Amino acid sequence: MKRPGSGWTALVALALAAACGDAGGGRPTDEVPAVSGLPDKVTFADVAPIFRANCVECHRQGGAGPFPLVGYTEVLRKAKTVRKMVVGRWMPPWPADTAYSRFLGERVLSPRQIALIARWVDLGAPAGDTSALRPVSPEDLRAKSGGQAYLGEPDAVVWMPDTFHIPGDNRDRFMIAKAPFVLPGDTFLRGIEFVPGNRRAVHHMNGAMVSYAEGAKQDVFSGSAYVDADSTKSLDAYADLHLQNDDGTWPVLTPNLVNYLPGLSPPIYPPGLGGYRIARHGAFLVNTLHYGPAMTDTTDRSHFNLWFSPEPPRRPVKELFLGTLGSSPVEPPLLIPPDTVMTFRTNLRVPGDISVLTINPHLHLLGKSFLAYALTPSLDTIRLVRIRDWDFRWQYAYTFPTPLHVPGGSTIHVEAVLDNTRNNPNQPYDPPRTVRAPQGRHMRTTDEMLQFFVNYVDYRPGDEEISLEP
Repeated sequence: MKRPGSGWTALVALALAAACGDAGGGRPTDEVPAVSGLPDKVTFADVAPIFRANCVECHRQGGAGPFPLVGYTEVLRKAKTVRKMVVGRWMPPWPADTAYSRFLGERVLSPRQIALIARWVDLGAPAGDTSALRPVSPEDLRAKSGGQAYLGEPDAVVWMPDTFHIPGDNRDRFMIAKAPFVLPGDTFLRGIEFVPGNRRAVHHMNGAMVSYAEGAKQDVFSGSAYVDADSTKSLDAYADLHLQNDDGTWPVLTPNLVNYLPGLSPPIYPPGLGGYRIARHGAFLVNTLHYGPAMTDTTDRSHFNLWFSPEPPRRPVKELFLGTLGSSPVEPPLLIPPDTVMTFRTNLRVPGDISVLTINPHLHLLGKSFLAYALTPSLDTIRLVRIRDWDFRWQYAYTFPTPLHVPGGSTIHVEAVLDNTRNNPNQPYDPPRTVRAPQGRHMRTTDEMLQFFVNYVDYRPGDEEISLEP
């Protein structure tokens, strides 16, 4: 087997890494906000628009939420739970502190909205006159799904070729897989989205794209669909998937093209920003697909939504990758003894002027807080993101309303606090054990990491005035 080129070498390095809020800061108590002017009578007709705008994206049939909150009967059944989660600022989930920096698509209820829901529940959750409420249609629910909310129905859908069967043996599974495709012709991608078939089973996914030159690969559908990443070396897995060209050489690879975590929606930028060329013959290389522990047998068949662009990207999006397995070391080395709370840092100098579009902080179960900012050569601080109360279940890619100019020579600083004590409600061990960065090829949930991803374009004057609304 011939050695892969540099793109594949980079992917093997990524394979070692892959296995992978509130406005006031910190979780408040169960006190309802003091708001004047609330009506004496509050009915479901008054609060339904709040649920539709902030809840049904996840709390719907087939969504990530554990129960639906679409109609009155569904909300009534969970009214006390809803009150507790809303007043406690646990829902809707938005970890980033909006007092520090602002982003598109913020899911943060106002004090008035919180007080309105609390009063409705306290009054017995009456239905009221719901005749003026438009029924929630299947189109409404579909429009809440990822990129479709902005780009409409996808131009193409690429399915995983087979269903994956997940035994109910309560153990993690890491798979390397491929989703091959044949399109009408070479074109350009404006947006791409991974859609898990079983949202409760799929923990995360890291994906790349393989592009075959015309005539280089006769059958892109040959080979295995899934390979166990724990028992197969990466290059052997790629061979089992039949990713090579027919002559044994390796095709062009676009690494780190699409990723998935619960709560993470794909960033979709206005025309002219971002995008990729996609060949007629190719495959999405899923490296890796992590299925969390399942107590009962279940299945998954995920897919990719594609949106095409009539023109090539004029300004390619680039990435800075700080921290564990990235371009900057974590200090001190990430090793956390039991019964300790430790602070870790990493920083990276920006060589030239950049316009930051989207940022993605990443920690695992021991995360307690996360802070990222840039310090300019003139020692001005540029705020990036602050998460006072880290929650492993909700890890977003945060997109700024307009590109954020970071001058060349600035240094991006990241600081995270990790809690390896019994007081951490997400502590995976009893009693706590020493936790460290990954020592093998995969990042398990119970390992730890500190990473920060920055998507950007090279700066141009006027970038600050560009709206990043798709």
